Amino acid sequence: MKKIIIPILLTGLMLTQVACNKEYLNPSTISQPQAVSSPDGLMTLANGLQYRYTTGGALSVLYASTAGAGLTTREQAVLNVGNLDEANLAVGASTVSNINSVVRNLWTQSHLVRSNAELILANTGVVSDAGTKSGIVGYASIFRALSLGTLGMFFEQSPVTTGTNVAFVPRVQVFKEAVSTLETAATQLASAPVSADFTGKVVPGIDIANTIQALIARYSLLSGDYDKALAAAAKVDLTKRSVYNFDDNTRNPLFEYTFGNLNVFQPTNANLGLPAALAPDAADKRIAFLTKPSTNTAVAPVIATAFYTANNAAVPVYVPGEILLIQAEAYARKGDLTNAVAALNKVLTKTAAQDAFGLGAALPAYSGAQTADAILTEIYRNRQIELAYQGFRLEDSRRFNRPGPGTTGAERNRNFFPYPLNERNNNTNTPLDPGI
Repeated sequence: MKKIIIPILLTGLMLTQVACNKEYLNPSTISQPQAVSSPDGLMTLANGLQYRYTTGGALSVLYASTAGAGLTTREQAVLNVGNLDEANLAVGASTVSNINSVVRNLWTQSHLVRSNAELILANTGVVSDAGTKSGIVGYASIFRALSLGTLGMFFEQSPVTTGTNVAFVPRVQVFKEAVSTLETAATQLASAPVSADFTGKVVPGIDIANTIQALIARYSLLSGDYDKALAAAAKVDLTKRSVYNFDDNTRNPLFEYTFGNLNVFQPTNANLGLPAALAPDAADKRIAFLTKPSTNTAVAPVIATAFYTANNAAVPVYVPGEILLIQAEAYARKGDLTNAVAALNKVLTKTAAQDAFGLGAALPAYSGAQTADAILTEIYRNRQIELAYQGFRLEDSRRFNRPGPGTTGAERNRNFFPYPLNERNNNTNTPLDPGI
């Protein structure tokens, strides 16, 4: 395995941000003008995007999005109430305050990555080699889009730029901004393939071309642009893997902080916390991929496996099943039920051997009612299984109009998160917090 060594200097090269309208540089390292004045400096900063987005245990966006989505929808359960902020997410409603550390990290770290990606994109004029520019633009665009997309899934509004008292925009516009960034990157990539110089200097694992299209499909779906989602999904090569790589120095944050122990949170049960009407089929082989019996069932009935089994376990940027389910949902919402079922069946019947990550249900094809409501319910069920522990369930629960907080059979305890206090204290344009 190729070692993933990210110099300590890297975190100094990255801008540090307290809120969306304040930026500082680490005075012990090189200046911002130096960092962005050469292709090598930009590539070092590009590595830093992944470092900040994925590592640091509970500080990472990967951890915060998984905790935020899973605990508010009963996908996961807190094992030790001493983890107060996670426990408050599991209770939900007004218990989730604007000083909750998971919410704060989700907001602040996403904006840090976004602003640093923008710094890179604003300075690509110093890159003369077209292939190296394609790599830098593609990589930075992916992390800008991931950050914006994450913000859109958890908050009603968000800034999409950095400045003094910067304005907030509605979440649909946040998703569209992510897509626009990715489309610009796709145009650059079409003009020149990524150079060997770039691929040799960044952390390996992310398939830039396929990831750009996968994320265009993801965020187009979430913004309601189903035609664009379908067009992008069709361009993704489902045989290719795109992953965040880790090692013993840059550790898988979910294994390191929670799934590798019985102290923070674990899956609620082998049914992934889904209500009885949506419980996985007993023959669904994905469950054995996603969970295994706990060593201490008095604390947790099962523990998460999937992509969180070791410090060096790679985490997918997207899985093939997500792309298929994007197609299924987009077709269903357009009223094309025949193509919706065809895409859904590719997920249901897919075996582990047919999946790039070994994630396969190996079930019979869909045989339920041929109505939009029934097919969308089955798509929702399969999203919760295929995309377990990947931070999507809160967004999905709202989008599929599942029972919300305060209703009978509620499947989520909040709709959106409050804006962190540090943002409110530094930006007078911060909207009122959502009630729940």
